[in-house]
Amino acid sequence: MDRSTGGAPTRPPQGVAGAVLLLGVLLAGAAPLIPLAVLVYRHEPELLPLFAVPLAVLVAAWRIARDRARDQLTDPLTDLPNRHALLLAAQEAIADHEEDEGYSVGLILLDLDRFRSLNDALGHTAGDRLLVHISRRLHRALRSGPHNPTRSDPDEVFAQLPDSQGRPVVARMGGDEFAVLLPGVGCPDTLERMANALIAELAAPIRLDGLLLVLEASAGVCVYPRHAQDAEALLRRADVAMGHAQRRRSGVEQYDEARDIDTPYRIGLLGDLRRALETGEVQLHYQPKVAFDGRVVGLEALLRWERPGRGKVSPDEFIGLAESSGLMPRLTDYVLEAAVGQLSDWRRQGLEVQVAVNVSPRDVLNPGFAGRVAGHLARHGVPAHALQLEITERLLLDDSRLAADTLAELRRSGVGMSLDDFGTGHSSLVRLRSLPVGELKIDRSFVSRMVADHHDAAVVRCSVELAHSLGLTVVAEGVEDDETWERLHGLGVDAVQGWLVSAALPAEQATAWLMVHRTTAPKVEWLTPRPALPPTP
Repeated sequence: MDRSTGGAPTRPPQGVAGAVLLLGVLLAGAAPLIPLAVLVYRHEPELLPLFAVPLAVLVAAWRIARDRARDQLTDPLTDLPNRHALLLAAQEAIADHEEDEGYSVGLILLDLDRFRSLNDALGHTAGDRLLVHISRRLHRALRSGPHNPTRSDPDEVFAQLPDSQGRPVVARMGGDEFAVLLPGVGCPDTLERMANALIAELAAPIRLDGLLLVLEASAGVCVYPRHAQDAEALLRRADVAMGHAQRRRSGVEQYDEARDIDTPYRIGLLGDLRRALETGEVQLHYQPKVAFDGRVVGLEALLRWERPGRGKVSPDEFIGLAESSGLMPRLTDYVLEAAVGQLSDWRRQGLEVQVAVNVSPRDVLNPGFAGRVAGHLARHGVPAHALQLEITERLLLDDSRLAADTLAELRRSGVGMSLDDFGTGHSSLVRLRSLPVGELKIDRSFVSRMVADHHDAAVVRCSVELAHSLGLTVVAEGVEDDETWERLHGLGVDAVQGWLVSAALPAEQATAWLMVHRTTAPKVEWLTPRPALPPTP
């Protein structure tokens, strides 16, 4: 029947051309154009040949637009979502549940430790293959749970992922940085366990070009809305946490506003710290180090700051702020000037002691650092051997060659060197041997628990044996009771430091303490039985 009469349309021809055209649309992947092709096929079959050319153009244009959109959201190397895609996913997860009370979105940001050195050593092509392998491990871990055989129940942590509030998103943020978005996961402790599980997954050996590689990573975790109110802030604050984990070599850190330099509190604290360095508010207290025969072998200079109207500020807090803000060189110069000046005063009073000053890896890696130290000593007329610099294991994990050169120059001038907080990092024996240190300090975290925990006691014993085999003097920090004193004495430790001997004292009190104990060995007093004292403030 004719269409003009209002009856049913004529039955479309079942031509091969029409079927081929529809099949071509399907094979071209141009699904949005199928309705248009069907419409022409049903009602104007004679126009099919004319339709083919513009259809081909439309298909090509559609595919170009599709690929361009995909490229904007995909990392070309790993085929994972990129930074922009992760932000969109986070924004969508937050927007979809904005009214849901108690809903959270977790974010884990991971960065491979020392990947740049590995990339330079193996070549960028091998480095790219390694990144692809890592991306697959992360994707597999989120899909089925890590399978590292060193863990007893590898799927337990990831079994906590919610099924109904969005799928996890693994993204490559650029370079050697990856992110995992976890909609519905709001407990920071749960996120921290997941991050540790992912780091353990990445630590499984990888064979590449005949080499067996073991990777280490650092991670920061952050939660919406607990730590951030939008996707951009969530990512930035996860980055702050990750940076803190890298500086501390702690593996994983949760976001902590107190460590974020860009919060109003931290901006105000930084301004007050700059002013405190100008006005002399930051003070040095001195904690004695003594040998078991009662000799005072030195003192450690420790920073103390009482913020006007706010009270005492933790050294960890304001020193960390100085590190992250670029203020550390100025703070180090302030400490060196005060400590060397105090040494000069003590020497005029006949007190021949050595003072140890903690220095940042960033300071030691500055090529002009040795000259700055020499300048402070010369200005006050203090011999180099009266000053000792305490460095941490973290320095061994950075540019150990540059550090060794700087420290060797200082050591040649007579300045003493001590490796502080030994056992808390991941340094190797080869790197330990490369630094010209003469003293090793065992961290208080091991010393304070060695009586109650046989594992910590074993760490202390092995550290003493290792240090002595390398010709180093051993100092134990955090000695607070007589039993610990006796254990350390039995292990052959050379000197101790802690509340059992003395708290850290202001300069005037430290002077009085030295005056008393330069002629009277205080060993008998220390060995008098007493309860453990509270930790050093």
